[in-house]
Amino acid sequence: MKEAEHKLNLRRRLRQKVTLLTQQQRCEHAAELLKMVLEQAAWRNARRILLYFPRPDEPDIRLIESASREAGKTVAFPRYRPRTDDYDAAVIAAANEDAQPGKFGILEPLPRCPALPLNQLDLVLVPGVGFDLLGRRLGRGRGFYDRLLAQVTGVKCGVAFDEQMVEEIPVEAHDVFLDCILTPTRWHQVVS
Repeated sequence: MKEAEHKLNLRRRLRQKVTLLTQQQRCEHAAELLKMVLEQAAWRNARRILLYFPRPDEPDIRLIESASREAGKTVAFPRYRPRTDDYDAAVIAAANEDAQPGKFGILEPLPRCPALPLNQLDLVLVPGVGFDLLGRRLGRGRGFYDRLLAQVTGVKCGVAFDEQMVEEIPVEAHDVFLDCILTPTRWHQVVS
């Protein structure tokens, strides 16, 4: 099977698994993700964090956003840049005032929000369709996060439901490996 076809089938299978999660389970998972991340040195030591606005099929990390703000951390989110067809990081003070739907209908910081250089991020929480324990991530297939992550020097952490974990994610030359994976039941540190 060709790599692209394999990735497509894997995306389809993992998305189906996630659709089976009830709203109650998703709420419980959000609380478990928060509890798990608060125990980690990577979060405690981070001063500047890049989060994401969750899509309906992604783990909801809004509780992590709130806890990060309460802890005095700088919170940034990806923002699409049409001129370069990529994403930067922009700091927002309040999601309900400083964000709007972006290129793919996902909330992102308004143009007035100050940019934060990607190499100044201490921790990046990354969504994806699937992950494995070697730090490989299956994204949506456009490579935006890989290009963003290639510039990050801080900790790169995938965020997933346990249902999104698989034995092996196929990789390509441009794929960026993660340092750890956060799920509702574990924090997995990738050993390189």
